[in-house]
Amino acid sequence: MIRAHLDKLLTVVIAGVLAGLVLAAAALPVALVFGIGFSALSTPYSELPNTLRTPPTAQRSNLYANDGTTLITSFYQEDRVDVPLHEVAPVMRQAIVAAEDVRFFQHSGVDLRGVVRAFTVNKRDGQTRQGASTLTMQYVRNVLSSDPRLTESQRRAATDVTTARKIQEMRYALALERELSKDEILTRYLNIAYFGAGAYGIAAASKRYFSRAPADLTLAQAALLAGLVQSPDSDDPINGDADSALRRRAYVLEQMVESSQVSADAAAAARAEPLDLRPSETPNDCTAVPDGHNDWGFFCDWFTRWWSNQPAFGSTADERQRTLRRGGFSIVSSLDPAVQRATIEQVLRIYKPTDARAVPTAVVQPGTGRVLAMAVNRSYSVADNPAGQKNHPNTVNQLVAGGGAIDGYQGGSTFKLFTMLAALESGMPLSTEFTAPTRLLTKFPVTGAASCDGRWCPANASPSSMDGPRTMWTAFGRSVNTYFAWLTERVGADRVVEMAERLGIVLRADSDARLARYGAKNWGPFTLGVAATTPLDLATAYATVAAEGTWCAPLPVVSITDSAGHPVDAAKPDCRQALDTDVARAAADAARCPVGDQSMYGRCDGATARDLRAKLGRPVAGKTGSSERYEAETVVAFTPQLAVASMAANPDDPRDAVGQAVQGAMVDAVGAVLASALRDQPVQDFVPPSERVAFEVTGARTGN
Repeated sequence: MIRAHLDKLLTVVIAGVLAGLVLAAAALPVALVFGIGFSALSTPYSELPNTLRTPPTAQRSNLYANDGTTLITSFYQEDRVDVPLHEVAPVMRQAIVAAEDVRFFQHSGVDLRGVVRAFTVNKRDGQTRQGASTLTMQYVRNVLSSDPRLTESQRRAATDVTTARKIQEMRYALALERELSKDEILTRYLNIAYFGAGAYGIAAASKRYFSRAPADLTLAQAALLAGLVQSPDSDDPINGDADSALRRRAYVLEQMVESSQVSADAAAAARAEPLDLRPSETPNDCTAVPDGHNDWGFFCDWFTRWWSNQPAFGSTADERQRTLRRGGFSIVSSLDPAVQRATIEQVLRIYKPTDARAVPTAVVQPGTGRVLAMAVNRSYSVADNPAGQKNHPNTVNQLVAGGGAIDGYQGGSTFKLFTMLAALESGMPLSTEFTAPTRLLTKFPVTGAASCDGRWCPANASPSSMDGPRTMWTAFGRSVNTYFAWLTERVGADRVVEMAERLGIVLRADSDARLARYGAKNWGPFTLGVAATTPLDLATAYATVAAEGTWCAPLPVVSITDSAGHPVDAAKPDCRQALDTDVARAAADAARCPVGDQSMYGRCDGATARDLRAKLGRPVAGKTGSSERYEAETVVAFTPQLAVASMAANPDDPRDAVGQAVQGAMVDAVGAVLASALRDQPVQDFVPPSERVAFEVTGARTGN
């Protein structure tokens, strides 16, 4: 009964404040107002909405390079980052109290004097000229209206000028004041208030208007910012009315003098200062990477795609993106600026951004899957291109990692690795010998130019150096097509396809995916890399061999911490033993042959990139590949510490052959990237495979 009576009484008071009702004012003597037991109206703290007890304020997430300090970009819907009160200049704390609630440290959440003052002024003027919201009540309103879980209609309802909402704010404010200290409430308010120009919270506002930290604000700057809170859009001196902002600054300074926060002389000096804005904007999303580092955009883009697939951040891709843009994460990426710089420099030596042909390149760390660099000769930009140029010089299509409109490019003979691995796993040793003919008629049914009476009949590109007795060492080193076609028949094409997918080759093209699912047993040409792939997929697959069979999902991060500083497990490498260790070592041993290195058993004889080992000066393995008619060229190289994959193709016109000649430049480029990235790292050799897997026929092996 008492609660109901007080509700009605408070309703009359608030109605007077909001609407200036004369009759209500006459019926409510000041003495009675001060006699009201306001504390009886408060909501118990335990019954407050969770959003008030633990406010889920939206904060921007920052993405850094692997040094943890170089900012790549930020992600936000509201530019905001929380700071503790000790990181806010004392004059800023004083200014906001003077501007918004001069009796903040005296009242208990609802200021009765303010209520009566506003009530009297509104009665006198016949309209609402003064409100009675304390800083605590404003905080309540801000939290309820900015809850990221609310719909737009719910946010509007939280700020509607109604008596019911005002009563609710008062009750909640009283409850908060009983549980939280004044400093805690002030901290929360400063971190949630909107200061205009897209800046939410004092940290973002200090940077937006003055390019400085909130701890470094001067009196004049603090007074200006405090004055913006009342009308942040119209008083915004960057996009709105600078004169109005200065008038509000003067008002705040006067209030600070009246409340004995500053001296009259200090206020006068601050009032005389020019506006002196030094605006800066927080970068937002991948098109806002730093000037001079546009090439980082493709890594950033792939990072956002990776994030969208992580269940830790939500149940849907949309929810995960909202989490990124509101969750206040600090993300240390795997991007190594030095390795990225070396990679983009090498890529641009092959093709310029204006060239229709592209050289997407990826660098992956074996054993973790962390991606150190992603480069391509394109500008990451949504800017228009000249007529007929879909992906150059500007694009935001993922040319390096694939996805969206990009299926990838034919990997050519780099896919022979999967055939060799499948054969080794089935028990065939590296010494498995076959006399390779110039052309081999297989059992696999095909149509078109590669068909001989309806069956696949591949030929060697250079019979003089490829035909004859070959083992896995020499066939891989010389890239003998007919040897691997024969090996595919022996091991089964479906096992070759399964091996590729196990090691991370994603068949993005619909036609490839259908063949893998319904026709893998007859997909003999798969061994020659007729399926589309990407540099990132190839680098990941070859990194698995470099890591002695440990496959790791490609990973763009080193660490992720949430807004409370807690680590997020999604940053941990996702690895598994995909190959028997001895099988992986055997494949690495054979892969030394194509790049001019020598196997542990001295069995390499012939190479397609014979100078790479000599130029690099350390043990290396890898493979080159050419698609049919040299429409695409591929080079993959790896050491125990690093794997690099580079592909050359025209993303807009696969029929535009890049030609075999570019392969030599790509080999040099990949070698230069490895040399730069490994300059300060110790030389590591590969572990030799056992004699059993090298020379003896064994029982079938299976990956874990």
